[in-house]
This record gives sequence, C-alpha cells and structure tokens, in this order.
Amino acid sequence: MKSTSMTIGQVADHFGLPTHVLRHWESVGLLSPARVAGDRRRYTRDDLLRVASIVVAKQAGMPLADIRTFLAARDPAARKDVLRHHHQALQARMAALRSALDLLEAGMDCSHEDITTCPNYQAHLAGVTRAGRE
Repeated sequence: MKSTSMTIGQVADHFGLPTHVLRHWESVGLLSPARVAGDRRRYTRDDLLRVASIVVAKQAGMPLADIRTFLAARDPAARKDVLRHHHQALQARMAALRSALDLLEAGMDCSHEDITTCPNYQAHLAGVTRAGRE
C-alpha cells in the first residue's frame, strides 16, 4: 500500500480476494473506485479502508445490502440500528458455536466405548435438548 493508488489485482491480492468479488461489490454499489485510461480501476487509501470494512462486516455475517446501508448511513442512529441487529445475531452465533465446542470437548474427554453412555457427554447433550424445547 505504498503508492497512492492500486490496481484491482493489487487490492485483491492485498485482501486475499478474487478480483470478481471486488467487481461484484462495485456492481451492487459498495465500491466506486476512480477510473483511469482504458477504464481501469484505481483504488485509493479510502477505497482500501472501505474494502477492509466490507471484509470485516462479511466475516461478521452481514449481508451486502446491510453493509451498504451501514456504510452509507450519515445518521449515527441509523448506523447503530444496523449494527445492533447484527451484534445480536453474532452473539447468538457465538453462543451456538461455544455450545458446539463444549460438546466436542466433552466427546474428546470421554473414554467410554459408546460415547452416548458417557455422563459428561450426556450432560452437554441435555443442555442442547433443553434449549431445543424452549
């Protein structure tokens, strides 16, 4: 990122993305890099910050439409509404992943021939089956 602008290939390499992803993000209004001779895209530092924002939001599970709303919001309250919704969704995903990890760890700690007879493993499953009935 030494130069003031980068090509689409350089940006894609920098973020570990295929170039078609950057083109798609542009087609849905998430990016608007400058164009130079031959209609070539040139990405500035601001564009790189925007790509980084999109990458992190995608990793958090946000759909592109919500990322666009979030990045375009000039009203802090509107931006916070989008983030609040995804914060709750991410917290729920993290809880589900923690439960799954706990179950795997219980299985790894089990020395029973039949894992379904292991009291520790059964205790973890009981928590899952209770949550499913609620």
